[in-house]
Amino acid sequence: MHAAPNPDPETLSREQLEAEVRLLRTQSASLAQMFEQAPSFIALLSGPDHRYTLTNAAYQRAIDHRAVTGRTVAEALPDAAAQGYVDLLDEVFRSGRPHRATGARFDVQAAPGGPVKERYLDFVYQPITDARGRVSGIFVEGHDVTERMLAEVALRENEARYRTLFESIEVGFCIVEMKFEGDRAVDYRIVEANPAFVQQTGADVAGKWVSEFAPDLERHWFDTYGRVALTGEPAHFEHYADVFGRWFDVRALRTGDPSAHRVAIFFSDITERRMMEARAEAGERELRLITDALPVLISFIGADHVYRFANKAYEDWFSVPAEEIVGRDVRDILGAEAYAARKSFLDRALAGEAVTFELDWPRRDGQPRVAEIRYLPRRSTDGHVDGFHVFVQDVTARKRTEAELARQVAARTAERDQVWQASSDLLCVANFDGYFVSLNPAWPRTLGWSEAEMKARPFLDFVHPDDIASTLAAANGLARGEAQLTFENRYRHKDGSDVWLSWNAVPRDGLIYASVRDVTEVKRQAEALAKTEEALRQSQKMEAVGQLTGGLAHDFNNLLAGISGSLELMQTRMTQGRMGDLDRYMTVAQGAAKRAAALTHRLLAFSRRQTLDPKPTNVNRLVKDMEELVRRTVGPAIHLEVVGLAGLWPALIDPGQLENALLNLCINARDAMPDGGRITIETANKWIDAAGARQHDMPPGQYLSVCVTDTGTGMAPELIEKVFEPFFTTKPTGEGTGLGLSMVYGFARQSGGQVRIYSEVGQGSTICLYLPRHYGEADEDDITRRLAEVGRAGQGETVLIVDDEPSVRMLVTEVLEDLGYTAIEAADSVAGLRVLQSDVRIDLLVTDVGLPGGMNGRQMADAGREWRPSLKVLFITGYAENAVLGNGYLRPGMQVLTKPFVLETLASRIKDLIAET
Repeated sequence: MHAAPNPDPETLSREQLEAEVRLLRTQSASLAQMFEQAPSFIALLSGPDHRYTLTNAAYQRAIDHRAVTGRTVAEALPDAAAQGYVDLLDEVFRSGRPHRATGARFDVQAAPGGPVKERYLDFVYQPITDARGRVSGIFVEGHDVTERMLAEVALRENEARYRTLFESIEVGFCIVEMKFEGDRAVDYRIVEANPAFVQQTGADVAGKWVSEFAPDLERHWFDTYGRVALTGEPAHFEHYADVFGRWFDVRALRTGDPSAHRVAIFFSDITERRMMEARAEAGERELRLITDALPVLISFIGADHVYRFANKAYEDWFSVPAEEIVGRDVRDILGAEAYAARKSFLDRALAGEAVTFELDWPRRDGQPRVAEIRYLPRRSTDGHVDGFHVFVQDVTARKRTEAELARQVAARTAERDQVWQASSDLLCVANFDGYFVSLNPAWPRTLGWSEAEMKARPFLDFVHPDDIASTLAAANGLARGEAQLTFENRYRHKDGSDVWLSWNAVPRDGLIYASVRDVTEVKRQAEALAKTEEALRQSQKMEAVGQLTGGLAHDFNNLLAGISGSLELMQTRMTQGRMGDLDRYMTVAQGAAKRAAALTHRLLAFSRRQTLDPKPTNVNRLVKDMEELVRRTVGPAIHLEVVGLAGLWPALIDPGQLENALLNLCINARDAMPDGGRITIETANKWIDAAGARQHDMPPGQYLSVCVTDTGTGMAPELIEKVFEPFFTTKPTGEGTGLGLSMVYGFARQSGGQVRIYSEVGQGSTICLYLPRHYGEADEDDITRRLAEVGRAGQGETVLIVDDEPSVRMLVTEVLEDLGYTAIEAADSVAGLRVLQSDVRIDLLVTDVGLPGGMNGRQMADAGREWRPSLKVLFITGYAENAVLGNGYLRPGMQVLTKPFVLETLASRIKDLIAET
């Protein structure tokens, strides 16, 4: 149908014109109706800003009926602008090329914050050109394909789910296409198979005919699947496939067009289940054989009192075959009288209680028999009792044996009673409440108390007061299940004397069983022997004291000869006016005096009475600082190695004494290696347990060790036992006093530690100092002592000197007055305390520790501090009363200085103490 050419308006009459107008209006209305009712959405955009000129109803539905005419796309549809559609319109307007899209997603949000509707669109942006060919707008046309797209997505998701299920299920699955010759299936092809099917068959089967990968497959499979394909009736069977060597549970059903002869097959490999069933059947057969072979009546009775199982022994006990027992009621088998005798036990078993009882059950020949009957309840999976197992055995022989054993036990008990009565050892049974339960006659004979008297009172009432604590400790050990062997304590005899008892006690079944021996006479003999040994030790001590006295006399006479000779020569030269030699004689006298002081310090160290100045000490640092001194001392022929443990604990010790001890040990090691060798100084942390503490003769705990090891001649055991004795030395005469190791030993013991020697002849020696750990930080100040330059006293500063030795008071006073101090002297503690309690200015108290007058120096200082709380005190002593001084723990503002001392040191200490705030 073709439209007529437009007539020329000038040639048309009025009637014709009106008819043309009516035609145009009719056509315009038809077009408008077509535009509005078009199934596709249509819009007309004008200008580069894409302003809406026209939209149809389908477009309005697509944009959720928003008013857009006259507005730009960006203004009317901000969600379209956000999704890039405006950018796409700009590209079409600029390029003049149309744009087509299929399944484009458009999320519509009618209002900010409102719900978002998901749309899928097929559309075209077609540019509109004017008469000059320029783009003036864009024609938009398309279709809402949301339903189609969502359906496709759902379909794909379903396919994916089914594919995942198909591939992940453990059941083998395949679809086969049957091949027939007439009505007989001769082969089938695997159309599709899941991984489980491939795994079970062990072959890549997809698309293959069975005859290709399993030519020996039985006819059973072909016939069964062919019947399913022809009739449509599903099949379900279990079959053993020789070709695969497995059992399968198979389900088959026809699928799709019947003419296609396709069958869906599900395979479950049940080989393991069939094997378990076979084993269970074999187990049941074995159980039946075992139960039938046992001379025990075995059965199971349900909650309805009906037998479910009975073994062959029932034929002997009831004269009824076992297979005739099963299914019958208990009353029928037992009879009314026997059932009544067992009724209460049956009820208890069905209530869930395991029951054991004995009954007389005569044999078929009338001979007596005792039966032990056990009912053991069985519970179902929901916890209810669904019956009970019955076990009955003939215990007649056992009862006879028990009776015979009881007779024998009674006889043996009578024998033990005789032993109990006649034993000279004290035998008893006690409970853990602290009372005797049974006592044999040896107790009254030994202690004089009657059995009734001893049972009526706690056994601790009879224990010597000094032994109660150890007795309680032994009782606690028994309560823990620990036997107490050769434990000793003293019991009071009725006459008031003490009896020593040695116990061997064991706990059994809540009681204490003990065998006790009177060892009083043994103790007396041991005491006599101990006194004899003590007398011997005293004699040895006197010998050692004689050796010590002789050594002291020898060394001090030599030193005094040097001092007195030098003084006499000084006096002679002064008389002669020869002053030039005085310095040399003074040097000799001072040197001898210093050696005498060193000898005294060594003796005090050995006796553990030297004055110590303990400080928290970093022993690794002390050893490192001494390394060069030791290296020079031992000489170039000795290789020195220092091994310091990282993380070594600090020790509370006198660092100067540790230096002396370490130097002594290194010198001894050097002397043991005349041809050269190696010395190793090593530090370590040590945990000493109870066993190690007993071995080392020291309390258990945490220690740090300082060990000096050499590669020298070593020592024999008898030599090791003597090396710590004073004046014992292996060096030639004149090369040692024999106090070096005794000083080291005394220092270690006085510091709360120990020293031990490990040596073999020809293998070198190791000497280890064990020093208690200090729980705190080490003093990191420089341990090297230097004398500060002594300054003059301040205005009016006064020092009180208390000492019973006039020469000491004179020397200290001279030093103080030379420095400008006012000195006040007192000869005993009473006079000193009187001054301290007066109003006289006292800036410092210098006092000896051992004083006459009823108080020692520490007591006097403490009493003076009650009047003068900030009083500074310097103790000077030639004998270390460590207990008096608090074992080295002095209060703030107190210090100690050992006699003899250098006067400059005394002056420096006095100045520092007074200046200390």
